[in-house]
Amino acid sequence: MNPTQKGVPTLVRSSALAAAALVTAQSQIGQEESPRGSNKGPMVDEYLKAVGLRPGYAWCQAFVYWCYGMAAKRNAVPNPMVKTAGVYDCWNRTGSNQQKTAIRITKETLLKEQMPILPGDQFVLLLGMGAGHTGIVEKAVWTGRPDNPVVLHTIEGNSNAAGSREGYAVVRRTRSLNEVALKGIIRYL
Repeated sequence: MNPTQKGVPTLVRSSALAAAALVTAQSQIGQEESPRGSNKGPMVDEYLKAVGLRPGYAWCQAFVYWCYGMAAKRNAVPNPMVKTAGVYDCWNRTGSNQQKTAIRITKETLLKEQMPILPGDQFVLLLGMGAGHTGIVEKAVWTGRPDNPVVLHTIEGNSNAAGSREGYAVVRRTRSLNEVALKGIIRYL
């Protein structure tokens, strides 16, 4: 599916659940750890609790799960995400026999087929040695530039202005689809 046709963007809509998860993520911008660097705080504790963990763990994946959980609750549907705090675990189990409520799309497929990246999609960074980072896409802009074909505007938990995976807040970030660690996106159906 080509996101442009003769230079005119093709409108593609997110699912109602993805749109609601994005609104939930937007409502959390500015939430911070307390104290900074602790992986704790009133809302951080809630994000971690959603995946069955106590305070003190890295929480970017838990944040995304919590956002989808809140959206699912409001829409009276089950949360389609794998219940995990692990980015690798979520990526590896999405679309498996155990989990059929989402699809994962690799960066290579996105670029080769010029597939649209939708608001509410989950982006996945796999950094090696079991470390990962994730968040929710707010919007994607296809630039057509070979060095940076897609700019992702994201909302990320456990990050900061520098884009760290060990940050302290829910923040807006801008990323490139060309980031080496960016594996792809997960789209919840």
